[in-house]
Amino acid sequence: MKKLVLLLIIIVISACKNKQETEKEEVVLWTPYNDSTEVADNADHGNGRMQYKLIQSKVLDKNEVFMPLYEEVSKFTEAQYKEVLPMILEQDIFVIRNHIKEGRLTYENLVLFYLYRIYKYELNNETTLNTVIALNNDVVAQARELDRQNEKGIAAQMQHPIYGMPILLKDNINTLGMKTTAGSIALMDNEVDDSFIVQQLKKNGALVLGKVNLSEWAYFLCSGCPVGYSAYGGQTLNPYGRRIFETGGSSSGSGTAVAANYAVAAVGTETSGSILSPSSQNSVVGLKPTIGLLSRSGIVPISSTLDTPGPMTKNVKDNAILLSAMLGFDESDPASIEDSFPGILSAGLHPEPFSEMRLGAIKRLMETDSIYKQTIQGLKEAGATIILFTPPEVSMDGFLSILNIDMRNDLKSYLKEETNSELVKITSIADAVTFNNADSLVRIPYGQALFEGILSDTTTTTELEEIKSNLEKNGRTFFDTAMDKYKLDAVLSINNYHAGYAAVAKYPALTIPMGYKISGEPISLTFIGKPYSEANLLRIGKSYEDNFPNRVVPTDYQN
Repeated sequence: MKKLVLLLIIIVISACKNKQETEKEEVVLWTPYNDSTEVADNADHGNGRMQYKLIQSKVLDKNEVFMPLYEEVSKFTEAQYKEVLPMILEQDIFVIRNHIKEGRLTYENLVLFYLYRIYKYELNNETTLNTVIALNNDVVAQARELDRQNEKGIAAQMQHPIYGMPILLKDNINTLGMKTTAGSIALMDNEVDDSFIVQQLKKNGALVLGKVNLSEWAYFLCSGCPVGYSAYGGQTLNPYGRRIFETGGSSSGSGTAVAANYAVAAVGTETSGSILSPSSQNSVVGLKPTIGLLSRSGIVPISSTLDTPGPMTKNVKDNAILLSAMLGFDESDPASIEDSFPGILSAGLHPEPFSEMRLGAIKRLMETDSIYKQTIQGLKEAGATIILFTPPEVSMDGFLSILNIDMRNDLKSYLKEETNSELVKITSIADAVTFNNADSLVRIPYGQALFEGILSDTTTTTELEEIKSNLEKNGRTFFDTAMDKYKLDAVLSINNYHAGYAAVAKYPALTIPMGYKISGEPISLTFIGKPYSEANLLRIGKSYEDNFPNRVVPTDYQN
């Protein structure tokens, strides 16, 4: 009799367990949809790069991304969300920190606020930006731990301002606990340790919220293809006009996520325009630092000559904070500089007086862009000294060969040193080309012309060094001719118009929202300075932002 009762109990427990597992399986947060209508609607788009072949990823299941934190997010009510929204949405880091200090907000609710927004918009196929492609499953628990430490009275003045702030990372930046794919199916199982800049962020208390989409292989795979597309993550869309405006690339997910208030800030990377372009296209503040200011180790590379990570934020103050939080000498990066750059952290708090600014405006842009012309006039009326000039014509011959040869060598080194050969089967560009060709419809719907160009480039080592030397000299001549003659603090450009020159010169560039075209497309003013002038650029940028506050939250992402 006892055995029979015991057997019945086991059966009942098993049935309950099976029922619970079935109920869990029945929870579906996201359902793939047929994007053929949207693709057809874009078939006659005036911008050929926006004539998409697909929008949603063929390999990424959003349920796998969003299910692990679903229980936590589902407990955060709409009422709680609305209560904290005015304390967080579009607010800078110091404002948020003050709310936490005064007990009106917790780190946990800060994280849940951003997760709530991500779930709200990214799981809805009518609002998704295809931006968030991975989440840190431990982030809520990590936030709670910070709250517990806060209750114990850890002195706030001992913390870096980035402490407890949720940050999103471009998915070519190595991050422990999340795959680093560079948008490629070939790397979809790439499990890695933290890159140097992620170690620095964590050391300073930042919370890594998740990873965001990018233009595959940092937009060095296909030619003339859509920016913001990756075979792993699908097509990233612009919150100011989904399928209307480009996202910019290659840090597309970083730009769109910050614009839509999915995190306090995001980290992007740039070789030539990949921070400046998506920042300007999404009306956020982006800074491409001097090469060597931030470590590049543990980041999927294009070029060890030109690559750099950089901060992408909603305002200049936060940009300075995030940049400061990633600083540090990295002995494994030959370009890394052993300097603490103390003026960067405080730069966002100390705007430069207009009366002390000497800025160079490019004549051709004054003649061709009315928003730029109006902005320059506004700066002049505010008291800045404006010098109109025409940059000298310089050759950019060989630029593509730098990218080709560097990526051929640098990616091979990354794959050897950073990846697990049991999880990542490719070891070179040649392997990647072969891998992609095995299923071209899914892996390379737009082809891989740039990868094929890498394989066919015959530039020798001697020739490459000469190209690098010539282009650095030419890039600096482009800016220095006027900067030295007129003692300019910065040259003023638009978006990523002169990113290539700044790239080869290895000069920093800061882009800040300048307004919106008649169509509603964002446009930004870009400040380009001499090496390691980031603190000064940020002070100038802060003054510009304070006096010309142009950023507006995307209409469909304000609530």
